[in-house]
Amino acid sequence: MAAFVHKFGGLYRPNDLLPFLRETYSEAALAAELADPAKLYQVAEQDGELIGWCKLGLVCGFPEQARGQRVMELKQLYLAPNATGGGLGRRLMDWAMAEFSARGADEVQLSVWSGNPGAQRFYQRYGFAKVADITFRVGSQLDEEFLFARLF
Repeated sequence: MAAFVHKFGGLYRPNDLLPFLRETYSEAALAAELADPAKLYQVAEQDGELIGWCKLGLVCGFPEQARGQRVMELKQLYLAPNATGGGLGRRLMDWAMAEFSARGADEVQLSVWSGNPGAQRFYQRYGFAKVADITFRVGSQLDEEFLFARLF
């Protein structure tokens, strides 16, 4: 949650952000996510602190944009502010791509905020390209995002 708030918290009004965070990152919501067999996680810790994570969806998140038959989704890749620039994002992404390949994905989708060119360049280095404009809702606010995809 801290990584999301650090990167994106300033974009939202508190009356939109706080309910979103309570719903998305509550203990019950996280327990349900972790128990879902259609999702995989990889976490990174340093000195007992969570400094990064990657969440994969083994089912297609954007079926209307799917080009493949076994489409999966990179749902989240977040790093703590103090964990950027040291290769951790690359290691998590390498893990994700290996998992997708091992599970037979023929396409991977992900959404990236339109105002985050650094993340867009990161994903482009892995062969992802923009395929559609989409939105992401936080409370009453709709953010402009890009749907990126890569065929295997």
